Amino acid sequence: MTNLIPFKLKVSNEDLEDLNRRLNNTRLPDQPPIEAWKTGTDITWFKKLLNYWKNDYDWKKSEEELNSFDQFKININDIDVHFIKSEGKGKNNIPLLLLHGWPGSVFEFLEIIKILNDPNAFGIDTNFSFTLVAPSLPGFGLSFKANQKRVGVEEIADMLLLMMNKLGYSKFLIQGGDWGSMIGTRMAYKYPENIIGLHLNMLSLRREFDNKSNITPEEEDYINQVKNWRLDGMGYQAIQGSKPQTLAYGLTDSPSGLAAWICEKFYEWTDCKGSPENSISFDKMLANICFYWFTGAIGSSFWPYYARNHRPWFIPEGATINVPVGYCEFPSEMLKPQKLLAEKTYINICRWEKKDQGGHFAALENPEVLAREFIEFTSAIDL
Repeated sequence: MTNLIPFKLKVSNEDLEDLNRRLNNTRLPDQPPIEAWKTGTDITWFKKLLNYWKNDYDWKKSEEELNSFDQFKININDIDVHFIKSEGKGKNNIPLLLLHGWPGSVFEFLEIIKILNDPNAFGIDTNFSFTLVAPSLPGFGLSFKANQKRVGVEEIADMLLLMMNKLGYSKFLIQGGDWGSMIGTRMAYKYPENIIGLHLNMLSLRREFDNKSNITPEEEDYINQVKNWRLDGMGYQAIQGSKPQTLAYGLTDSPSGLAAWICEKFYEWTDCKGSPENSISFDKMLANICFYWFTGAIGSSFWPYYARNHRPWFIPEGATINVPVGYCEFPSEMLKPQKLLAEKTYINICRWEKKDQGGHFAALENPEVLAREFIEFTSAIDL
């Protein structure tokens, strides 16, 4: 294990005071006379969040919660990668790489890490426990510093494989959603001998079938899902994948602008029944938002979109994922491919489950449900 540096986060009082000053000087837009949330973050709701942020939210509590876990930084390919490492409590202990996406962070995982470290303590009957390695993806959060090189899915996958090997794990499980799903899929494709199993709560399937004849019903259903999402749900991808630097100016300068940009996704992608805090508390939302703010990492977090927009798909056409795969579908996920389509890429699906509540941020919304599902997947594969 080389150049491993223990780490604790400590935001300075000066940075906290600067944040408060900016929040108190927020200038809000009006809202068009149209249905709430139809064109973006609803101003009535946002004023409630902003008021809570200014008057009730305590960043130091969030910071202490993060610092209750062992954290480290390790230099991988000239980037200091931050990660949480939390040892499993059982005898049959398995290493697990836990991967977030955008606009997420390691703050998504603080509850599920505890459950997977010691499932029996949470009433889950299993012989397994898990040692969790949960990195801030390179370019995200504490794995960012100003002017560092930018990386996409392919480079991140290579870096995380190298990181796990340096930590002493030649074989390990992966769980991920969003970019974590794509990075995990890339790792399973490129390094199958290192991946025991891959569990996903979002599937990373190609979104274009332009050059294909004889479209199957499953492909047609998926194409229609993508078309509908593209119409109203993919505006963020268009700007983050084409002109990310321009957007970064506003969101790096304005905490309220940053929060509005991220909270739209907490509304759109959660099973919140019209109000995001029904799925994710204000405190958890703001911990994640503040993490982006204090690290200054919002602009660099856009880079995987830019890279994806300017490169071929990260799995060659016709290639398959051969490692054992589990999938858990939550109803408010943006795309929900049918199993017959998924099996063309993920050819060794050992577990396929659909839940009746939850969304894209599964570890935040339903940590115990996701943990139980992951343990069921682990029980279904040959270890």
